[in-house]
Amino acid sequence: MTMIADKLIITVAPTGSVPKKKDTPYIPITPKEITECALRCEDEGASILHIHARDQEENPSDDLEIFKEIVESLMKRSDLILQISTGGRAGSEVESRIRRLQVRPEMASLTTGSVNFPTAAYVNPPDLIEGLAREMKRLKIKPEMEIFDVSMVYNALRLRDRELVSDPLHFNLVMGLQGAIPSTIEHMVHLCRCLPPGSTWTVSGIGEAQLRLGIHAILMKGHVRVGLEDNIYHRKGELATNEGQVRRIASLSREMGREIATPEDARKILRLSPTMGDN
Repeated sequence: MTMIADKLIITVAPTGSVPKKKDTPYIPITPKEITECALRCEDEGASILHIHARDQEENPSDDLEIFKEIVESLMKRSDLILQISTGGRAGSEVESRIRRLQVRPEMASLTTGSVNFPTAAYVNPPDLIEGLAREMKRLKIKPEMEIFDVSMVYNALRLRDRELVSDPLHFNLVMGLQGAIPSTIEHMVHLCRCLPPGSTWTVSGIGEAQLRLGIHAILMKGHVRVGLEDNIYHRKGELATNEGQVRRIASLSREMGREIATPEDARKILRLSPTMGDN
């Protein structure tokens, strides 16, 4: 029988901030579309939903009411672990990024440094990182440390040393984005060696790296994020769906001998507090 700790956690990031309907008709934009997509992904094996909000023009939004609509709808219909994005594309001000935490998800993203995106700098100054960490601690929200380069691992460890975050830490290794760490297996192994003992980690491969890095993460006992936020293609020239990406990685994992974690399994693996997400 498979031990719970050995199971694969699949996170799905269905929307993100960049793809629009003109890029792929399968991108969910409205709260209803995101909710229905999330339920399909849960049926295929996803246990964590990474949530971005969009406005009526499909642009990134920090509107708290949109986040609330998505979260409240899914809390009624799903067992998924809900993870709010605190990324800066929807609003870079400290107040904007902290305000989203008011929906009280079980998890939220916490990027522990700055990085150059293809057309702009993604700036996360120390006071912002600390402010987000303090608020997550106050609200008992588990942070997922978004790691775009090696230095960000050590920034996360400094937060732990200052008791702003607690063990076991959870990391998301974002690889293959122009301006960030390249999507080679050697770099993924190096990042994993930098993580503290007892921590958990997921890999988010950007573009064509999504499947390749996901397969290696399965073999390395890590976890995998898929979704149209990171890659809109199933293979070259063929558009993907979010649920299709979940289905594929779940099938490959089972073929390689790793069962898929249910949301309840994932809560145990990540050691989410029973009070997390309570309103």
